[in-house]
Amino acid sequence: MYFSEQHAVVVSTPTGFRGTVPHGLSLEIGDTVQILEKCDGEFTRGVCFFFCFYINCFIFQGIFPSNYIHLKNACVKNKGQFEMVIPTEDSVITEMTSTLRDWGTMWKQLYVRNEGDLFHRLWHIMNEILDLRRQVLVGHLTHDRMKDVKRHITARLDWVPASSHHLFVQMKSLMCSNLGEELEVIFSLFDSKENRPISERFFLRLNRNGLPKCPEKPERHCSLFVVSSSYSQSLSCWILKIEVELNSGEKKNACNVQYRRPFGCAVLSIADLLAGDSKDDLILKVYMCNTESDWYQIHENIIKKLNARYNLTGSNAGLAVSLQLLHGDIEQIRREYTSRFTHGVSITRKLGFSNIIMPGEMRNDLYITVERGEFEKGGKSVARNVEVTMHVVDSSGQILKDFISFGSGEPPASEYHSFVLYHNNGPRWAELLKLPIPVDKFRGAHIRCEFRHCSTKEKGEKKLFGFSFMPLMQENGRTLPDGTHELIVHKCEENTNLQDSGRYLKLPFSKGIFLGNNSQAVKTTKESFWITSFLCSTKLTQNGDMLDLLKWRTHPDKIAGCLSKLKEIDGSEIVKFLQDTLDTLFGILDENSQKYGSKVFDCLVHIINLLQDSKFHHFKPVMDTYIESHFAGALAYRDLIKVLKWHIDRVTEVELHEHIQEVLKAQEYIFKYIVQSRRLFSIATGGQNEEEFRCCIQELLMSVRFFLSQESRGASALSQLQAVFLSSFPSVYSELLKLFDVREVANLVHDALGSLPTVMHGDESLQAVKLQSIGKTVESHLYTNPDSRYILLPVVLHHLHMHLQEQKDLIMCARILSNIFCLIKKNSSEKSVLEEIDVIVNSLLDILLRTILEITSRPQSSGSAMRLQFQDVTGEFVSCLLSLLRQMTDRHYQQLLDSFNTKEDLRDFLLQIFTVFRILIRPEMFPKDWTVMRLVIWDSYFFLAVIFINQLCLQLEMFTPSKKKKDTQFPFNFMFIFILGEHKLHFIPALIGPFLEVTLIPQPDLRNVMIPIFHDMMDWEQRRSGNFKQVEAKLIDKLDSLMSEGKGDETYRELFNSIIPLFGPYPSLLKKIERETWRESGVSLIATVTRLMERLLDYRDCMKMGEVDGKKIGCTVSLLNFYKTELNKEEMYIRYIHKLYDLHLKAQNFTEAAYTLLLYDELLEWSDRPLREFLTYPMQTEWQRKECLHLTIIQNFDRGKCWENGIILCRKIAEQYESYYDYRNLSKMRMMEASLYDKIMDQQRLEPEFFRVGFYGKKFPFFLRNKEFVCRGHDYERLEAFQQRMLNEFPHAIAMQHANQPDETIFQAEAQYLQIYAVTPIPENQEVLQRDGIPNNIKSFYKVNHIWRFRYDRPFHKGTKDKENEFKSLWVERTTLILVQSLPGISRWFEVEKREVVEMSPLENAIEVLENKNQQLRTLISQCQTRQMQNINPLTMCLNGVIDAAVNGGVARYQEAFFVKEYILNHPEDGEKITRLRELMLEQAQILEFGLAVHEKVVPQDMRPLHKKLVDQFFVMKSSLGIQVGVNYFVFHYSYNSPLSYPAVNRYSSSSLSSQASAEVSNITGQSESSDEVFNMQVQITVILQTEQNLSYEVIY
Repeated sequence: MYFSEQHAVVVSTPTGFRGTVPHGLSLEIGDTVQILEKCDGEFTRGVCFFFCFYINCFIFQGIFPSNYIHLKNACVKNKGQFEMVIPTEDSVITEMTSTLRDWGTMWKQLYVRNEGDLFHRLWHIMNEILDLRRQVLVGHLTHDRMKDVKRHITARLDWVPASSHHLFVQMKSLMCSNLGEELEVIFSLFDSKENRPISERFFLRLNRNGLPKCPEKPERHCSLFVVSSSYSQSLSCWILKIEVELNSGEKKNACNVQYRRPFGCAVLSIADLLAGDSKDDLILKVYMCNTESDWYQIHENIIKKLNARYNLTGSNAGLAVSLQLLHGDIEQIRREYTSRFTHGVSITRKLGFSNIIMPGEMRNDLYITVERGEFEKGGKSVARNVEVTMHVVDSSGQILKDFISFGSGEPPASEYHSFVLYHNNGPRWAELLKLPIPVDKFRGAHIRCEFRHCSTKEKGEKKLFGFSFMPLMQENGRTLPDGTHELIVHKCEENTNLQDSGRYLKLPFSKGIFLGNNSQAVKTTKESFWITSFLCSTKLTQNGDMLDLLKWRTHPDKIAGCLSKLKEIDGSEIVKFLQDTLDTLFGILDENSQKYGSKVFDCLVHIINLLQDSKFHHFKPVMDTYIESHFAGALAYRDLIKVLKWHIDRVTEVELHEHIQEVLKAQEYIFKYIVQSRRLFSIATGGQNEEEFRCCIQELLMSVRFFLSQESRGASALSQLQAVFLSSFPSVYSELLKLFDVREVANLVHDALGSLPTVMHGDESLQAVKLQSIGKTVESHLYTNPDSRYILLPVVLHHLHMHLQEQKDLIMCARILSNIFCLIKKNSSEKSVLEEIDVIVNSLLDILLRTILEITSRPQSSGSAMRLQFQDVTGEFVSCLLSLLRQMTDRHYQQLLDSFNTKEDLRDFLLQIFTVFRILIRPEMFPKDWTVMRLVIWDSYFFLAVIFINQLCLQLEMFTPSKKKKDTQFPFNFMFIFILGEHKLHFIPALIGPFLEVTLIPQPDLRNVMIPIFHDMMDWEQRRSGNFKQVEAKLIDKLDSLMSEGKGDETYRELFNSIIPLFGPYPSLLKKIERETWRESGVSLIATVTRLMERLLDYRDCMKMGEVDGKKIGCTVSLLNFYKTELNKEEMYIRYIHKLYDLHLKAQNFTEAAYTLLLYDELLEWSDRPLREFLTYPMQTEWQRKECLHLTIIQNFDRGKCWENGIILCRKIAEQYESYYDYRNLSKMRMMEASLYDKIMDQQRLEPEFFRVGFYGKKFPFFLRNKEFVCRGHDYERLEAFQQRMLNEFPHAIAMQHANQPDETIFQAEAQYLQIYAVTPIPENQEVLQRDGIPNNIKSFYKVNHIWRFRYDRPFHKGTKDKENEFKSLWVERTTLILVQSLPGISRWFEVEKREVVEMSPLENAIEVLENKNQQLRTLISQCQTRQMQNINPLTMCLNGVIDAAVNGGVARYQEAFFVKEYILNHPEDGEKITRLRELMLEQAQILEFGLAVHEKVVPQDMRPLHKKLVDQFFVMKSSLGIQVGVNYFVFHYSYNSPLSYPAVNRYSSSSLSSQASAEVSNITGQSESSDEVFNMQVQITVILQTEQNLSYEVIY
């Protein structure tokens, strides 16, 4: 079969071909070929081949599979060797195709360079162009819509992906052999294609050594330029030297007059940087022009390589610069290159405006280019050396300071001096200056240029010989027009006074332009001066019509004309003053809406449609920002609604169609203005006239419904209007939602879309737009709400049904259906979904089945249009059908079956749906090499079999014996092991879960059938990977899932142990496994799985209980630790962290909940790594999730009164906020931290008690069995209450009544024994507790937190017990328990890891008792003194207990036991301990004395007798001890924010509590009522031992 002049394009590349067969062509997607012949020979095995030329290379000829090539119509030009094949398609399509290919390559390069932002931006643009290309190819667009799409395509194709570049320039030095003078260096970007500078200038000064003058200011020698990927751009650098003489050959003048003189120029192409991205230092060659008169264009000569006009400088100078090309916009660069901006860098802007001018952006820059001059010799024999000096002068004649900018990097100056060209009467400078003059100073200002001759002989003087000037604004308010201006050079003398500007402003300033009626003749002169001006202003305009419109209040009679001329003003001028223009329009509307309402509306429509133009498309955000933040027309909505309705009511008037079409295009923004105006009115009036507004909207939409309901035959003007309206109508929904309830808006939209005619034989383009509008409705925010979705769904399905019935626009129909079902799947948990499924089943199921049958049974035409129509649409419809069937519940299926009236109807439906399924799985539907698809079918079979076996009606234990005999087993093992062969690898590990579920059926035979499959999976996985990690991971995950669902029985625990003895009932497998090399690792896996099973079953049993108790929490902790330490399954570990967290919250264990969540927090880093959606966490970055965890943990620590831990986390997250300069959140976090400090000082915390619990006996769960724990009790919980709680949790347990360690008999008993007793915490942070001056509110935290060690004391007597004084033989056995984790933690109890037992002698015991009692007294006295104690009863009881015990022999017993001569002589090693005991006894007496003084001042009247009794007993106690203690005068020094202690006091020997001491205590307690100071008593005692019997003491406070 031969073809003539047929061309094609490669649309895909076969994986098995790729040019490897003889004569095969290796082609890529998009390559063009010319077809020579088509062959269907046997050697191709049924695949058609084309014999073709590979046109792209012109030389290759060969074969290529025909089913990978798409025929295209084309024409050939220049036939022969250099022929060109041009597709006969729309030129826009061709350009899009070419651009997408180029961008595809660039897109991949962006990915390789890790330029994320630009990569995603380009991806979105390419997708947008692809979508637009599809719309053009389908051909269903209206003529006007096609024009709009093509304009939009053109704008998108003009978008340059790589244009977002910035060039970082750092000036290093100028390397030159003989400088000796200061220099100026000027950088600028120059576009050789446009032959003009495209950036402002970067200006810097160098010293005599060629180095930057201000190295400490980086912004003076570093700058950032905005560059594009244009290859015509270059970086130009001009170097000027500052001389003190003009002619270097003449003698140097002894003067300080300086001149700017040309030195050299360097140029670098931006294309070189784009290719290299160099960061290294570069040395740019510096050139000098052969004649100074060419200096103004030396950079152009270098770029054009006109070597005859320039050469290297005589000193071979080189410019050392550092250049780096940075990709991205300025904000991205600020984030990624923070150091650049930290050290300082100047920004060199593009010349003129940026692409987008946002509201509020203020700019008023006038660019002046000093071009050239023509001057006379002035009586000189040679030409002049001319220097131009420029000033900016205001209306009063004063020179404006600092309004002349030479470039970025240099502060603005008050005057400008041009460089000087030697002996040149026609000098050309071409120097660009920027005059950033404020608007308020612009009016009346002018620039004045003074011309001076720089003499080389007369002491280097500069003599004034003329001047020029130019006003910046005309009298009518228009600014100086852009362009080149030839100014008159007015001659003057050196001594001419130019300060009085009024004298020369009356003179003409430009040739051909005169001021006012000034008839003063201008003398004919050859001298002229040229400058070029360019205004870049957001507040000043050069357009007279725009100026008249903006100043409408000054000329009210011109308003109508100004509004009419607005459409004639250039669009760029309108968008530049967009905010002012809109303010003007709405100001006119407020002033006289009746007269100008229609004209203002037309102008607004014109501006809105102007922004639809691709040239101004970027200004839409400006309009949006204006509406949200600047629009103030609270009454405008009335006129806008009125005029809009007027236009819609006249859609049948042919002469208005064009104008109405423009109005309908602008409806989105018209509604935005209506809605915002109404919102402003409601805010101002408190919601007045609400009903009137609703009526207006209802009437407007009634007009819309009537307009849409009009039928038209074929293409007509009316159908075009309807298409234009429908294309933008969905964008109005979001605006209406701002004012109306979602159901109201849904009803309005339903009525509007429901009014569309149902005929399908009309304009095809209108039908396509109608369906697109339905699609946008489904994709809108309105449709996502369940309430509105239920209202809109019927009308959406109605239009879909019509299109599917006619088999039209199937691609769009499939897209709409996909969106509908995606939304249903996303919200499948909502109840409304079931009702929606009802509606969809009734409306679409039948037509959907018929559509799939029609598509699959229709022969595929080779025509491009037909292939495009059905391309990929089958898969879309099939997926929609499957999604619908999955979402249908049993009730839906039952309703569907009941809806058929006869069995014949039901049979026909079932046959239809089975036919669809049969078509989808028939073998010829899939190519032979689609092995994966066939494996998917097998996979589906296995899953279906598992579901079938597990259904309730087939469970064997529910059958009768006779029925059990008839049961047949599925031959799983036969099919899996033998039929699948090596393909079984594709089912590992996917089928592990379903097979494991089968083993849950409590039938030994079925379980034995499944065991070999697990072995076979392990074996094949071992062969493939060298291990069976996948099998292990899937096995563990599925086991956890099944156990969590409450499945499995007690015998299931031993299921996998049967694998270890190698499948007893299968001798053939036994023989096989004995030869396996992986036996050891397999046994290890099964052992691990068995241990996991034990924990999971215990966990399941615990979870069956109702209330949260310690057993549930302990079981969860055990399982959590198992996943972390033994299995290293992080995801499961995290899941159980949150399960434990929920248990703690339910039990109100807030501190433990915080510690639990901290485990997950420690797994995260402060990074921007994206995290997927997990548990209750949304998709977010790792930083955001860690922040969320921190805040939750702090909240729980706060609720658990563990504020110190919360403070630590506050500091950590505050550091992160500070590093990101998030001062708002930093402030909140600091305030939260401060509040926690306040709570520490102000709120009372209870110190919990701790209990040691031993669980003995084999009846306890394995995680408790024969282990001992320390438990943190609840608030107010004492030993008896705790013991009762434990017995309630373990009702079968027996409480042991002793604290001795149990023997082996108890350990192995088939019972439960509980051993409980209280233990004392041993704080780790002793430094805080022992430091004086720290408030007890703070110390109390460290007493009971972060505790690893606990002790329990058991007193016993060693030797003979002295009945008179038992202290002599009273020893203490101290047991220290060390935990695996500190309390509090993730649980209220932790296992004891280690025990330490020591014995304390009677003397050591006595010392410890006294130390503890003294500390208790100090604490109580301090609390009472500082008013922290609301009730003094604790102090009273403590004083009474100590004094009464001492009187009755308490402390005296220690004297009798340890201070006697016999004990001292028999225990010489206890000398220091005896001394310490004496010190403590003395200290206690003094503490008691001071405590009684404090007690006297606060004791209530009814307790005075008790106080007197305590004082009397205290005197008796002192007498019995033979102690003399005196307290006279105390001096206390208070200081804020510092710990306090007792000050030193003089020594006294008084033996009574003096009145002076009592009065002083009164002073102290009185002061403390209004202060936060805490009084802490500190006593230093010096004990002098004189004899064993007679002791005297010297007490120092």
